[in-house]
Amino acid sequence: MTKRAVLGFSGGVDSAVSAALLREQGFEVHCLYLETGSGEEAAARAGAGALGLPLRVYDARAELEKYVCAPFAEGCCRGLTPSPCVMCNPEVKLRLLLEYALELGAEHIATGHYARAESGALYMGRPGNDQSYMLCRIRPEQLARLVLPLGGYVKDEVRRLASELGLPSASKSDSMELCFVPDGDFAAWIERRGEAPPPGALIYRGRAVGEHRGIHRYTLGQRRGLGFAAGRRVYVSAIDPVENTVTLSDGGGLFESEVRAAGVRWLVPKPEAPFRCLARIRHSRSAAPALCLAEGDAVTLRFDSPQRAPTGGQAAAVYSPEGRLLCGGIITQTIDNHGVLV
Repeated sequence: MTKRAVLGFSGGVDSAVSAALLREQGFEVHCLYLETGSGEEAAARAGAGALGLPLRVYDARAELEKYVCAPFAEGCCRGLTPSPCVMCNPEVKLRLLLEYALELGAEHIATGHYARAESGALYMGRPGNDQSYMLCRIRPEQLARLVLPLGGYVKDEVRRLASELGLPSASKSDSMELCFVPDGDFAAWIERRGEAPPPGALIYRGRAVGEHRGIHRYTLGQRRGLGFAAGRRVYVSAIDPVENTVTLSDGGGLFESEVRAAGVRWLVPKPEAPFRCLARIRHSRSAAPALCLAEGDAVTLRFDSPQRAPTGGQAAAVYSPEGRLLCGGIITQTIDNHGVLV
């Protein structure tokens, strides 16, 4: 009996190679392009046409606004640094893929993420290209049907394979970081929405030294674009949305040993006792050893070594020592080495 899969298809190299690999594995592939404002529909149609695959186009902009854009903008305006892809995957992309699969009677959904989905479990992909962090809040019913054809590959291998297969996307540049902000300037995007906070005081060594351009333009640990020359490297060490201030430091106070995340979604039965794990608090970071304590819908992560600039709004992904994703939540607060909430 032929297996069927609904593949999230953008027309880029990852989704095109995913389609080719799925077909090689015996899947009947149906492609779904989600219009988010990126303007890639023509590329998706061309890519699906080159592979001889059916493509449905769905305008997902209303869902994206509700579940991603509005919460992202609101979080940034409160001094947080949300993870849009972590928000989008379970609430928009995978949900719509699953709805289409159920409509078609297809057994599986698929994406071009660099992670491994095996027997209803999700694992890290290969170092350097691992995207399991972006899937850390996936819903169990989505994971149960998920196929990730690129789980064993890295990007260079996928590009070579695309070239060997003669796919038109082989030399296509990587997709944009935020699909709903085509020019990449998310701060200007927030300002165009008319939601941006006003300028306020830039604080250094306890005194105002200038004016920031709105707290939505800053994140903890940021070094560039501060608009202040101290004669040395300075970093954003605190953002206060109540006082509308951005505080700079010479780098002190950025490292924390404990991080708390709420709204945790478990992919395994929630452990009753503290357990050893690997945890990642930003997509660009490597997973670090920690002790995990589950408390209601939250977890506290006690890292073996202090982590740089844990940031409210970012996701925290928790893995087994073998790299299996166990749960994911959203960072709410950090606790410094003196037990003070920051």
